[in-house]
Amino acid sequence: MASASDKGGETAIADVPFPSTYSAYPGAPTALIGATVFDGAGDRIDNGTVLFADGKVTAIGDASLTIPDGYTRIDGTGKYVTPGIIDIHSHLGDYPTPSVAAHSDGNEATSPTTPQVWAEHSVWPQDPGFSRALANGGVTSLQILPGSANLMGGRSVTLKNVPSRTVQGMKFPGAPYGFKMACGENPKRVYSSRGPSTRMGNFAINRQTWADAKEYADGDRETRNLAKETLAGVLDGDILVHNHCYRADEMAQVLDMAKEAGYKVTAFHHAVESYKIGDILREADVCSAIWADWWGFKMEAYDGIPENAALIHQAGACVIVHSDSANGIQRLNQEAAKAQASGKRMGIDIADAEIIRWLTLNPAKAMGIDDQTGSLEAGKMADIVLWNGDPLSVYSRPEKVWVDGAMLFDSSDSKRRPVSDFELGQPGEGDVK
Repeated sequence: MASASDKGGETAIADVPFPSTYSAYPGAPTALIGATVFDGAGDRIDNGTVLFADGKVTAIGDASLTIPDGYTRIDGTGKYVTPGIIDIHSHLGDYPTPSVAAHSDGNEATSPTTPQVWAEHSVWPQDPGFSRALANGGVTSLQILPGSANLMGGRSVTLKNVPSRTVQGMKFPGAPYGFKMACGENPKRVYSSRGPSTRMGNFAINRQTWADAKEYADGDRETRNLAKETLAGVLDGDILVHNHCYRADEMAQVLDMAKEAGYKVTAFHHAVESYKIGDILREADVCSAIWADWWGFKMEAYDGIPENAALIHQAGACVIVHSDSANGIQRLNQEAAKAQASGKRMGIDIADAEIIRWLTLNPAKAMGIDDQTGSLEAGKMADIVLWNGDPLSVYSRPEKVWVDGAMLFDSSDSKRRPVSDFELGQPGEGDVK
């Protein structure tokens, strides 16, 4: 997707120089029958049927839905079906396993603002975290963000969770770029010796950077400036802002800054105090991408509470459960269930089907891909998980996972248990048969 605007009939920025080369794996027409289906949009179908072919969902309904000839039937009795899980906040590939210094490529911590860098240029496709997220967590799409050392960390990239030799081969076709920003303690700590060292310093640098970007965006844009091209794309509305922010007061100030500069915040990430300003976030149409219960590991996380998600939901604002962790991405379903249980204990009872939305359609919306994935609807990508039990149970795991209708994981078939090239070992290791 080009982040260009037309100025006097001329395109200011050329086509994206690193286009997606993603091509879906072939899949067979398939009918999942008899399972409990959560469609990702808040609905539940008992004894449901999901049909998909040619990479797309073709129909969804109850047991009365007609199954065309030529469809392979998979009995899901006693099992559950959801859309593929989507993680809006991941650093896989940029901080891959093994976690050694040579693999630390997520933070360009050389300046408080680095909008010129792109996360995809650090992604290592052989990170074994990708296949683990697919097999253990049912994750079919994910956004890879730069780290949070900088006020402006650079562009994010959205990937399909498929094996590929190149990051271009994983890039979600048509997905808009995101833009990572961070406020609060992280940039204060990293740049304390050279500035900014305070929250007021953070805002001053941000505001001046946006003012300079607006001057560039309003001009002819003929002089190439990678940083300002990204910022102009944000001001055009083509690149979506994902802002690392913890405190409620700071999120409110960021919304004011965004209004001044002329951009929209798509989602606040981590957002442990969103429960304090749920009404403000609802009115601003801003999602909160949060953990279930991480808190207290630094001062700005001190007021984090496990009821955060439930209170945001009760206020009518958008909730997303994210990972920010190579381990957490493998059990986002369990994290969402914990958040649901915390709400129930305080009297906020949220239906299971709505909780699934926190993992599927809501992140898809905030990533700008909800027209293609995130829910089981005819015409959308057949990104589907068959769970061996209730996905909101700690005892349940993905049994089969399809990406664009191709079965990429099957717990009962050793040939469909993808591993990274890195995990295959070094030359001469193990027995080759």
